Amino acid sequence: MKRIDQFENKKVLVLGLAKSGESAARLLDKLGAIVTVNDGKPFEENPAAQSLLEDGIKVVTGGHPLELLDEDFALMVKNPGIPYSNPMIEKALEKGIPVLTEVELAYLISDAPIVGITGSNGKTTTTTMIGEVLTAAGQNGLLSGNIGYPASQVAQTATDKDTLVMELSSFQLMGIQEFHPEIAVITNLMPTHIDYHGSFEDYVAAKWNIQSNMTAADYLVLNFNQELAKELATKTNATVVPFSTLEKVDGAYLEDGLLYFRGEKVMAADEIGVPGSHNVENALATIAVAKLRGVDNETIKETLSAFGGVKHRLQYVDEIKDVKFYNDSKSTNILATQKALSGFDNSKVILIAGGLDRGNEFDELVPDITGLKKMVILGQSAKRVKRAADKAGVAYVDATDIADATRKAYELAEAGDTVLLSPANASWDMYANFEVRGDLFLATVAELKG
Repeated sequence: MKRIDQFENKKVLVLGLAKSGESAARLLDKLGAIVTVNDGKPFEENPAAQSLLEDGIKVVTGGHPLELLDEDFALMVKNPGIPYSNPMIEKALEKGIPVLTEVELAYLISDAPIVGITGSNGKTTTTTMIGEVLTAAGQNGLLSGNIGYPASQVAQTATDKDTLVMELSSFQLMGIQEFHPEIAVITNLMPTHIDYHGSFEDYVAAKWNIQSNMTAADYLVLNFNQELAKELATKTNATVVPFSTLEKVDGAYLEDGLLYFRGEKVMAADEIGVPGSHNVENALATIAVAKLRGVDNETIKETLSAFGGVKHRLQYVDEIKDVKFYNDSKSTNILATQKALSGFDNSKVILIAGGLDRGNEFDELVPDITGLKKMVILGQSAKRVKRAADKAGVAYVDATDIADATRKAYELAEAGDTVLLSPANASWDMYANFEVRGDLFLATVAELKG
């Protein structure tokens, strides 16, 4: 960890706790800052705030008093999920207080080089793939950032022999100033989080921040399946390395079922350990990063062939009486479910879908669900999902919850079939998050096997 003095004796407000806020507060305290933490959760229900107070860090909980900002703070570090429309942030910006996220702190103290990964879909899988390939090659890929390990915590123990492999959300990337990865990856850009950003253009601008401090000595890996990426490639100082499943590019590409990097065969696409066209894209992005970091083809091939996926993202669960189960609970939108289905033979798939009703129809999903063996539908959006199933000519049954859906799907399945949980909807109508939903699916599969 680099010892930096720019926060010494400076008053810093950490807005919002959770893992990243607590990590930022502790790091800033270690760096000599005068830290105040403000979190909306009441103190008696807030173990993180209690722990920080025990360690001598000032905490203000139970609300966000605007007068707190009259205390002459030099800096605010905010939880990424708090929107810029929040009155505390608006007032901080009015007062000229810089507002950062904790990934900026991680960059400032990191002895390890950083590979940063962002995008709309595939971030977590690509981040995990890259981490595993670099680790297999002796470069110790340390997962951090939006993947669940606060970057500012991981960076404190990383050495120059490690690599910080950092998943970055658009929310995190809005709060950077000097952040500078040696390699950055943008998996793809699709309209999402528009409620937070206001427009697709603003969302893209937030993602594009990943390369704002990069130079020609750095590499920016872009998905040339998208015209938008080709357009953006002309607007960076970084050296662009493309990947594509549609055309031969000066980077990583798919040709005749084989994955290449600049003319050199790395592996066959069907050797990747997880199914789906989207995972071919994720693997190509990983291959580009690995080759730029000097990893040999055999290590790449062995690691990606053994890759078992990420929990809740097209995760292979188990097989019962020749029926396979896949957990894709993280597919909270139509595009993610479309990509999941691309890896299977629809005639042998029982799809579990439905969840939070956001008011959208599912017509875009109709071509992708056509030919499914059956669907099991649940949740608030059930009526809308059923309309799509009717248009696709797919028979379906109703379920009351994930456990019920899993049991019914298994009853409908025959030897050689696949039960796929890929809801195309968020979980919040029934479950706190997609992880809880996925964990219930896993538990029910285990119960069925038992």
